[in-house]
Amino acid sequence: MPALALTIGEPAGIGCDIALAAWTMRRERDLPAFYLVADPDHVAARARQIGLAVELGTATPETASGMFGSALPVVAIDNRATAAPGQPDETSAAVSLASIRRAVRDVADGRASAVVTNPIAKHVLYRAGFRDPGHTEYLARLAQDMLGVTATPVMMLWCKDLAVVPVTIHVPLRAVPTLLTADLIVETGTIVARDLAQRFGIATPRLAIAGLNPHAGEDGLLGDEEIRIVRPAVERLAALGIAVRGPLPADTLFHAAARSSYDAALCMYHDQALVAIKTLAFEEAVNVTLGLPFIRTSPDHGTAFDIAGTGRANPESLIASLKLAARLAAQERASRSAA
Repeated sequence: MPALALTIGEPAGIGCDIALAAWTMRRERDLPAFYLVADPDHVAARARQIGLAVELGTATPETASGMFGSALPVVAIDNRATAAPGQPDETSAAVSLASIRRAVRDVADGRASAVVTNPIAKHVLYRAGFRDPGHTEYLARLAQDMLGVTATPVMMLWCKDLAVVPVTIHVPLRAVPTLLTADLIVETGTIVARDLAQRFGIATPRLAIAGLNPHAGEDGLLGDEEIRIVRPAVERLAALGIAVRGPLPADTLFHAAARSSYDAALCMYHDQALVAIKTLAFEEAVNVTLGLPFIRTSPDHGTAFDIAGTGRANPESLIASLKLAARLAAQERASRSAA
């Protein structure tokens, strides 16, 4: 299987730090082969700065796996990165985007098995004229541009004990009731069920659908969104043959016995989903983008400008992202072969 394509993320952040640290742990953590899409000089300078004696190898996607045991493969981009740790500069946006485009291009061409993305800084991109709402939307646009596939991306946060999907994501809490629709829940649930089957190898994915209000609305006493929106969506998902339950009270959805009854929980807003998984697995959770025509995982944290270049960044979420990406790529390949 081809190596994984790992983007540099924001060059002033910790993406380079955790990529270097993960590679030094490749044997003890049994990591799949990956290559870093970056400016090689920037990577070498950061390795010296954080005191890691890492051998770097100039690679192509095809040569990355062969050299991975002895050197961190770096596939060079044309853009030079000059940002110091914690200090994004005028090169940051171009480097971030060039790395993402190259990684997606490699997967589209079959030269890489999946995309793993290091964290970007959206405010840096916006200052440079970036027009997409965020990282995921940019990946969806690249899917259209490079593969001709119109994608509806869905964010899932995953760890070995829990998978959660926020139906509405980065919006003010007051806007959630107006944005939440049965169509949105059905579309999200359909994508989640499909990708859990095709990429996670779960024959009959079980979905749990949270209510919006306390006690799932208490039969309308604490809000009627469950009656008007969530329950009809659950019924429509069930009619599609999806194993689904809900609306369920969110306050009893995440204890161990409850978690054993479903494969993914669809939550109505950001914190309803993310508080639970970050409590369970703050340093090991993985951000998985479902609905794309290629596999994409990412560490579930940001650029951490305050510790970039110090050597203190924890690579555990990246390690989990790399392992999950390789697992999903292998499963998807097996599913296609069996079809």
